[in-house]
Amino acid sequence: MLAHSENSRRGLVLIHTGPGKGKTTAALGTAFRAAGNGMRVLVLQFLKGSWHYGELDAASALSQQPGFRYEMRQLGRGFVKVGGAEADPDDLQMVADAWAECEREIRSDAWDMIVLDEINYAIGYGMLDAEAVAKVLRERPEMLHVILTGRNAHPALVELADTVTEMREVKHAYQKGVLAQRGVEF
Repeated sequence: MLAHSENSRRGLVLIHTGPGKGKTTAALGTAFRAAGNGMRVLVLQFLKGSWHYGELDAASALSQQPGFRYEMRQLGRGFVKVGGAEADPDDLQMVADAWAECEREIRSDAWDMIVLDEINYAIGYGMLDAEAVAKVLRERPEMLHVILTGRNAHPALVELADTVTEMREVKHAYQKGVLAQRGVEF
């Protein structure tokens, strides 16, 4: 049994990473649980923005319920160019603006939990500096929980995190030619 210490009650940094499905879903499930426990929850989505996801409707409905403080914001315009292509300057600006908003909200002390959805992609694509993110996470309010999602979490953030979960694909319906299913995939 672990002994309780001064650090047993504090905000945590959690990372959901890996090549498998379910990183955002796991983060949103935790956010939903937090909201159900009366916590103030903010979900900031990097790179997403051009598609309509079912979770947007759920977040909107939840935010209108008395006693709930749950907000979701899409900060990008959708998928960005990766691989050998240079990043679009508009996407770079959107990521910079998104990070400025994230930093402001993290420092605001207005939230109990903030989800930085797909931030690992922005870092991995070289659009955002991992050390800048780590610095803000180290300086966050003491009781603020932060969840980061996306493949290939940066080693500096993995080191900083309290809990890191790696999703791996064992099998996927895509492999059998099954298209993404509304309500399950989006």
